[in-house]
Amino acid sequence: MLILPATDIYGGQVVRLLRGDYNKMTVYDADPLVPARRFEAAGAEWLHTVDLEGAKEGTTPNLHVIERLARETSLKVEIGGGIRDIATVDKYMDAGVARVILGTVAVTEPQLVREAAKKYPHKVAVGADLRGNAVAIKGWLEDAPLDRGAFFGSMLDAGVDTFIVTDISRDGAMQGANTALYKELTEEFPEANFIASGGVSSYDDVRALAAIKGVWGAIIGKACYTGDIDVARAVELAR
Repeated sequence: MLILPATDIYGGQVVRLLRGDYNKMTVYDADPLVPARRFEAAGAEWLHTVDLEGAKEGTTPNLHVIERLARETSLKVEIGGGIRDIATVDKYMDAGVARVILGTVAVTEPQLVREAAKKYPHKVAVGADLRGNAVAIKGWLEDAPLDRGAFFGSMLDAGVDTFIVTDISRDGAMQGANTALYKELTEEFPEANFIASGGVSSYDDVRALAAIKGVWGAIIGKACYTGDIDVARAVELAR
């Protein structure tokens, strides 16, 4: 299993939200390259990034930051947040990212997922934010018409093999990862690569997730910045 430290960007800075609430934002670093280089030195291979402004506006206001992260470190950068058309996918690919993440549009415009997955094989992931058995969309304000099982099945048919699954109830809350959820998903969809997100806040979480076959990676957000998890130790445990 791989460890993916998370860098959420707003106004060019590294921030974290509590359960997706923009009114509960903490700034952790003014320059995203600083923690990125720290994660790189700790042995991380990937960096999970989200443009929070892009998620709200459907634009790419922090493209220059993402490009610097991709060009000026050895980290493989994945990016999500506001990617709503193939032109934006192209823009990020041209910037040097290793993978784009499609969220709400995977539900509202599944044809975009097919187009992107065909154009960039194995470089498109789908983000699934789960509230129980429901897939939350539009900033967690609505539930998709498909339940999680039907949704994952449709995305696999569309050519996607990687899913970033967030348990909304655990996101940013430092309450531990929902390992039972990931075990269920990997057993139901053994052909998929699942990346666990939300609540990974201890070394026990890392060990438990690494023990689940089919969990390809774990995203660690707030705990990387508070010091609760040392990335170098987490990388070693995940191996």
